[in-house]
Amino acid sequence: MNQIGQLALVAVLVLNVSAAWAQSLDEEEELLLSYGDKATISIATGSQQSLRRAPAVATVITAEDIAAMGATDLDEVLETVPGVHVSRSANNYAPLYVVRGIYTQFNPQVLVMQNGVPVTTLYIGNKGNIWGGYPVEHIARIEIIRGPGSALYGADAFSGVINIITKAASDTLGTEFGVRTGSFSTNNAWVQHGGQWGPVDVSAYLRIGSSEGYKETIRADQQTVIDNATGTRASLAPGPVRTGYDAVDGNIDLAFEKWRVRGGYKFRDNVGVGAGIASALDPVGRQRSERITADVSWTDTQFSQNWGVGFAASYLHYAQTIPTAFQLFPPGSNVRNGGVATNGHLGGPETWERQLRLSMFATYSGFANHSVRMGGGHDDLDLYKTREMRNFTYSPTGALIPNPGGVLVDYSDSNPFMFPHRRQVDYVYVQDEWNFAKDWALTTGLRHDRYSDFGGTTNPRVALVWDASLDVTAKLMAGRAFRAPSFNEVYSITNPVALGNPDLRPEVITTVETAFSWQARRDLQLNLSLFHYDMKEAIRLVSGTYANTGAQHGDGGELEAVWDASRSLRLTGNYSWQAAIDDSTGQDAGYAPHHHVYGRADWHFTGNWMLGTQVNWVADRRRAAGDTRPQISDYTTVDLSLSTTAKRQQWGLALGLRNVFNAEVREPSVAVPSVALPNDLPMAPFSAYLQATYRM
Repeated sequence: MNQIGQLALVAVLVLNVSAAWAQSLDEEEELLLSYGDKATISIATGSQQSLRRAPAVATVITAEDIAAMGATDLDEVLETVPGVHVSRSANNYAPLYVVRGIYTQFNPQVLVMQNGVPVTTLYIGNKGNIWGGYPVEHIARIEIIRGPGSALYGADAFSGVINIITKAASDTLGTEFGVRTGSFSTNNAWVQHGGQWGPVDVSAYLRIGSSEGYKETIRADQQTVIDNATGTRASLAPGPVRTGYDAVDGNIDLAFEKWRVRGGYKFRDNVGVGAGIASALDPVGRQRSERITADVSWTDTQFSQNWGVGFAASYLHYAQTIPTAFQLFPPGSNVRNGGVATNGHLGGPETWERQLRLSMFATYSGFANHSVRMGGGHDDLDLYKTREMRNFTYSPTGALIPNPGGVLVDYSDSNPFMFPHRRQVDYVYVQDEWNFAKDWALTTGLRHDRYSDFGGTTNPRVALVWDASLDVTAKLMAGRAFRAPSFNEVYSITNPVALGNPDLRPEVITTVETAFSWQARRDLQLNLSLFHYDMKEAIRLVSGTYANTGAQHGDGGELEAVWDASRSLRLTGNYSWQAAIDDSTGQDAGYAPHHHVYGRADWHFTGNWMLGTQVNWVADRRRAAGDTRPQISDYTTVDLSLSTTAKRQQWGLALGLRNVFNAEVREPSVAVPSVALPNDLPMAPFSAYLQATYRM
């Protein structure tokens, strides 16, 4: 850790000197108001239960936590979670949620859900490359599982599960207006409301925002590498990354008795391409994504004696389009000796998809000391339209051959990157929670998924939880999970350096974990988790075609602490470490931090005001085998926030300062065939924002 980081950590601890030690009897109630209910979780078993006794290694972050840390985007929140690091892809600067050291180019190994419904897109298999950020004002809580979750959630619950729970009527009583302005010409305005319309509970949210994004300099790009090899001088580097966007977000939530209906809208336009789709700087390409969601559910936990039942249906429509074609490589480029492209290499894939998911469950508690949950469902996943314009063709060797005159041609019907495809999934699962002795609980689960394109997969899990004493809980867990091949990995047909393989099988991971929770004192909570995993059938490119050839194993742990040092001061911190080894080389798998430290101090003073300080240290990120670039530098960032919460008929104000000491932060660019940025990806420098809210 550098000197600034050390001083910042000391500053966090020094804040404790100013706080009184004594705590009153009503302190727990005050803490609940300040930080929300963090004692329960729902995604560990599908039903609400104590976080301490949940059969998983899990974290809960509340709306109050988000406000205390001064976060304005989901990525900033997830960086604070033990065992999670938010990295970036060169392609669009899309966030990569690296859990326990499992790092891949597009990060499809983490299942992201909103209100229990996957937001996974079909083309790449992740949450969508044209992401454009995710606002936090309408989030009630975020529940995160580190480790496998396929026994309950199926595909992609591989290294972790993130469930974003939006605010219901009870979370947003009244109407709130908010505005925020900050660095990089970033401006946001929103309104949210919670109340009743007759017998119906209503919650609604609308946000409009835009940002020019930070424009840190890429000193050398992929075209620089090509220029050095071919003698051309086409590279636009040094030049800025493009991280801007225009955004619209909306949600509505209606609840009546046992029914709940939700709708959502997420639109991103003029989204910057980061360091370029092909890791070559692109000053002209623009992209757009539109996500429309709807879900309806009915749940009766007391349907009859010993029985509870429920069902849900959800719909997702997602489109990613290219209003202005990507400049994959600049004018004058000659990629793999395909010929000099006077106008550059232009193009871009567009996709449209719709997903329908139906599910039902039943719980039964008629067996002594048992709680059984059974369920099943059907997913209809349809990438129903593709389109591609480009001004070049591919040779069998992968060379990009310019079209005569450099004109754009529509290859959608003749030679696109992919034709439309459809996937259907049927699944069943069963889970049993057995309290077989006092202070002991055994949870077992099994789920079978049947895919229309690659067959079936069965994934079990088992967890033993022991309340060793009033203040100590121990857990021992094991499970297996899978990641389904994306449509790109299976069905891509034109790019000879990244061809699909219809014979692909799912990636598989087996994880063993142990965890301990210790209420060391009334004001001090300590948690420790240790894990080992074996990852098999990993999908990687081999001679230009995707194949199940990868394998790696990893070990690590997470230590976290929460100390309510006084009525006005809370200290929170965690330390994560991991080592991931590629089985084929016996060397480090690369790119993920071996050490990650996060610390935060929240100081309440003068009534409703709060001062927050947080420190984030990311260290020891190594290159994968064969990547000869120098190691990625460690970094330490320090953030400050000052805020007061709006109550009825009141204003709330917030000031946020991020990366206060302007540390140089870089995230690694993955070295895949023909794609690498010599100096990696520069992140945002110092930034600031000012926010005002008014509650009616």
